[in-house]
Amino acid sequence: MVAAHALTTLLLASVAFALPSNRERRDNRLARRANGRSSQPKIPATGGLTPGVTNSTNVSYSTNWAGAVLSESAGTWKSVTGTFTVPTPSGSGAASAWVGIDGDTCETAILQTGVDFTVSGGEVSYDAWYEWYPAVSYDFNSISFSSGDVVKLTVTATSTKAGTAVIENVTTGKTVTKSLKSSSALCQKDAEWIVEDFEEGSSLVKFADFGTVTFKDATAVSTSGDSSTPAGATILDIKQSSKVLTSVTASGSEVVVKYV
Repeated sequence: MVAAHALTTLLLASVAFALPSNRERRDNRLARRANGRSSQPKIPATGGLTPGVTNSTNVSYSTNWAGAVLSESAGTWKSVTGTFTVPTPSGSGAASAWVGIDGDTCETAILQTGVDFTVSGGEVSYDAWYEWYPAVSYDFNSISFSSGDVVKLTVTATSTKAGTAVIENVTTGKTVTKSLKSSSALCQKDAEWIVEDFEEGSSLVKFADFGTVTFKDATAVSTSGDSSTPAGATILDIKQSSKVLTSVTASGSEVVVKYV
């Protein structure tokens, strides 16, 4: 009996020793992000579709963007807002939900902010970030998220080379804000609500099954103060290796992005 108890204790200790601690998981995640996490402009997808899939809804396909884009003439958009519920991704990989200005018809700069969701070793983590492309993204370190939290994202261009990124965890009441300046001027042509397969270390990460991300209260405000919703926006689905990975719909003030 004593020997059996000792063996059980030894096995439990071995399992505990083998499992990474919360700090180790955090350090590993930060090391991956230090590799250079960045969003990219929309990358048009090439090649055919998965057998049996037809483009009956006039959807455009991208390698890295899924969502909705409102494109107008230069100088149109001042701010973009959207609210979504943090999903629970499964399997392995990562994805990111964000709102932004430019990156579709204007590829030289993007003002954007969002939340990454990552599954690694069975552990799910969430990271808030902001970016003025072509610079890499930077984390908001003073805000955290759990699955089911409601998050509000807002970017505002105060000029073509300055703006703000705001993320609010509506569930916890925490808000973070960053004022940004860049030498890369915005065109202010595109307003978007996107789930992205982003880059780390100059290559796309494995795209995670994120379930569904629904951007609610999605609004783009013009430089003249007029508000627009994503209704009638260009719809983008992600297609990789001829396989369509998302299904996107937009109506009223909602954009629904589903992993398929």
